[in-house]
Amino acid sequence: MNWSRDELDLLEAAAQALQSGFRDLPETADSADLSRWGEVLQRAATMLQDNDPYFHPLYCGQMLKPPHPVARMAYALAMLMNPNNHALDGGRASSAMEREATAKLAAMFGWSSAADESLPFLGHLCGGGTLANFEALWVARELTGGKTIVASQQAHYTHGRLSGVLQNSFEAIAVDSRGRMDLAVLEDRLRRGDVGTVVATLGTTALGAVDPLPEIVALKQRFRFRLHVDAAYGGYFTLADNLRPETRAAFDVICAADSIVIDPHKHGLQPYGCGCVLFRDPSVARLYLHDSPYTYYTSDELHLGEISLECSREGASAVALWATLQLLPLERGGEFTQGLEAGRTAALALFQWLQQSDCFVPLLEPELDIVVWGVRAASASESSQQARALFHQARQHQVYLALATTPRSLAETKGIVTHWDQDSIICLRSVLMKPEHREWMPEIITRLQRATDEIG
Repeated sequence: MNWSRDELDLLEAAAQALQSGFRDLPETADSADLSRWGEVLQRAATMLQDNDPYFHPLYCGQMLKPPHPVARMAYALAMLMNPNNHALDGGRASSAMEREATAKLAAMFGWSSAADESLPFLGHLCGGGTLANFEALWVARELTGGKTIVASQQAHYTHGRLSGVLQNSFEAIAVDSRGRMDLAVLEDRLRRGDVGTVVATLGTTALGAVDPLPEIVALKQRFRFRLHVDAAYGGYFTLADNLRPETRAAFDVICAADSIVIDPHKHGLQPYGCGCVLFRDPSVARLYLHDSPYTYYTSDELHLGEISLECSREGASAVALWATLQLLPLERGGEFTQGLEAGRTAALALFQWLQQSDCFVPLLEPELDIVVWGVRAASASESSQQARALFHQARQHQVYLALATTPRSLAETKGIVTHWDQDSIICLRSVLMKPEHREWMPEIITRLQRATDEIG
């Protein structure tokens, strides 16, 4: 977690290189009271201790992954300038970095060459997956005349909420036994008409489930809806070579989507908040069209604010992502991809241990790197109580898990309980997104077993 001496030296050298580009400017007065700065920073450090150790491999609860050191340093370097990527006048260099980084993300999904500057797609960074999905659904509403938006019951809850903000009808489609959108239910709903947009999720938040995208693409040919892929969590797994065949098939057709969302601040090793929205058809730029003569006056080139609903946006996020992609290219078999595959290997190891346990039942075989499991008990309420107890006991052994409320319809056939006295069950959930989780999995399992034995 600490800045190493070497990292600080690298950052200082980079800062000096940056400042050398402005050495002709007159000096400004420096009246900083460093002792007061130090006092404030020490108080901040003390308050920040009231957190779980998100950076450590023993933390395997929520979707929290530390940014790469190069991303941290590039972000800090950019903050010396604090560029604004709304208009070129506020962030010329960081805007160029954003365009290049966004093109590489698009190329990862099969849209254009990463070196192509002609924008054969449209895309930009934004504050996170929520805003990225909002832009995608807003464009969909404009192009479909406000027809109904549908997503699976396991899709992120914000799709329904964002549809409400857009005053667009939204419906949730039931899921199958694997937590994926039920194709029969989807087809029946499409036959009834008035569906303008289908949201397919590649990596649901709770289960890490991947919707059956090849079949949804086939339905798109018949029913002519707009297809949005929410790959905020799972998008980078398109590079991985250790996926199940069905999962691999979904990522192989992602280029058929009309829009895609991915969050570099999840698997992409970036600081919060860094999301990205991509559109296959660059002509949707017309929907963003507006004039701001007091902002877009320095250049006839494209200003990123002209293709974004957001106005001011930190350029530091673009600099951090660009720097990370320079160090770790988005290549199958490359160093970055090996980190993704290591997390999935860790998830499979945990799944196999749970399968052999007399105490636990894994809900699903993981498709990506998320594992959800229930505690065997006589009733759903007792199982939920035991899950909460293990959640707290595991923390005593410095293993940090998460909890997930799972509907009865998904868990009933798994044999976790014999009596359903409530409509849902609290399960334990682990997100194994750090590459280090693979090597740490034996230690994590040992500590989980101790915690399990202690609660009986």
